[in-house]
Amino acid sequence: MSASRRSGATDEIGPDEPGASGEPGGSELLAALLDGMDAALCAFDADGVVTHWNREAERILGWSAEEAVGRHGFAGWAVRSADAEEVQARLLSAMRAQGRQVHEFALLTKDGGRVLVRIQSAAVRGAGGEPAGVYCAFSEVHAQIDLERSIALSEALFEDAGWGVVLVDADLRPAVVNAHASRALGIGRTSALGRPLGELLAQGVEELEAALTHVLAEGAPPAPAEVWVTLRGPAEGERRRCWRNAFLPLASPLAEEPVPLGVGWLFVDVTEAKRGEQEAALLRFRTKQLHRAARAAAECEDPLEAATVHLDYALAGFADHALIDRLADAPRTPDADGAGAVRLVRLAATPAGAPGPSVLTGAAGLPVRYEPGHPALSCVERSGCVRAEAGSVPPELTREWALRRQWPGDAVHALCAVLRSRGRTLGVVTFLRGAARTPFERSDASYAEDVALRIAAALDLAGATRER
Repeated sequence: MSASRRSGATDEIGPDEPGASGEPGGSELLAALLDGMDAALCAFDADGVVTHWNREAERILGWSAEEAVGRHGFAGWAVRSADAEEVQARLLSAMRAQGRQVHEFALLTKDGGRVLVRIQSAAVRGAGGEPAGVYCAFSEVHAQIDLERSIALSEALFEDAGWGVVLVDADLRPAVVNAHASRALGIGRTSALGRPLGELLAQGVEELEAALTHVLAEGAPPAPAEVWVTLRGPAEGERRRCWRNAFLPLASPLAEEPVPLGVGWLFVDVTEAKRGEQEAALLRFRTKQLHRAARAAAECEDPLEAATVHLDYALAGFADHALIDRLADAPRTPDADGAGAVRLVRLAATPAGAPGPSVLTGAAGLPVRYEPGHPALSCVERSGCVRAEAGSVPPELTREWALRRQWPGDAVHALCAVLRSRGRTLGVVTFLRGAARTPFERSDASYAEDVALRIAAALDLAGATRER
């Protein structure tokens, strides 16, 4: 039996001898192609004799090409005798059918075992179009099912998944985007393809690109990573989101060495849960600070010292500077409208330079030169919290903006809370933040009011002690 028949190439396919140019003959080339296939392949002539048998078929069933080629059908060696006639008829029926046929059979291995395979068969036509045989490509059913499951999983991820799924190429540009990711990015699925991430996100791009680059070079990280991003759009400030991200390196399974195809990026929006965690942690910290401040203030003999203790404990993680202004003891001076103008005296303040404890400064009793409409004056008049910030003031003018309001030069955000005790307004406490911090929010105002209640009680006690 010739080598061409053993590897699956018959003499009719082409000449066995190499051509004059030194190129391989048709049978050698066909044998190499067949043996290099990932699928098992066999073929039958019109009489049902095996003519081709490749290495993958040998791997699955254990029968070599020398043992398989030339046999009549599978009877007695690759299938049970009881099933041989039915299997042979179904395989050869492909010669009279149009297109491919798919069957599942239990074949016998050389060592006597059984393996369930899925076979795709199709007719082989001669030069005149008449049926000349059948070729069959087959694989183990579990391998085929694994492939189908992988394909089905990919399609489900890119259609129905509740997570964002993006395939990023080696240039860090989206190659495939699923429906969920498209909605999260606020852009169409096709519009996002091939665009740099910087065109889709205003903030968080550096962190994501660094993570993708790391995955391409080092592999998947051991745990998901949370990244805060800001989406581009007309309301970027309102579209700040926290995404929990997982990254999977993609490599070609067909190459001898892994060839990076990109990164599979999966993410889910956890903004609400993350904000809830942050708010809960912040509330726990502030509650502990108020408790510690109350215990420390209880050990102070001087009520004014107790007021500064409350102020110092409140600053931790909350503000950069703080001021306490009390209402002047002297009667109010008439303003332009004839009403009494509010006069405030600086009682205590944190150092304007290096951090340190608050210092009592009100011994002289001189009023602070607050201009009309100052947030501290408005706070006294309204008996409620007042927020102020530099806002649209150019950066080079923010120092002048702060100094004009009698605040430290690095202040850009302010929150004033009124000091009230026993139905009387005693003054104002002002918290100040620099440019590195975020503006004061509603939750910050509630905390400032809690601190103001404790400071006001200490000031009221100081006044009552002084009167006695």
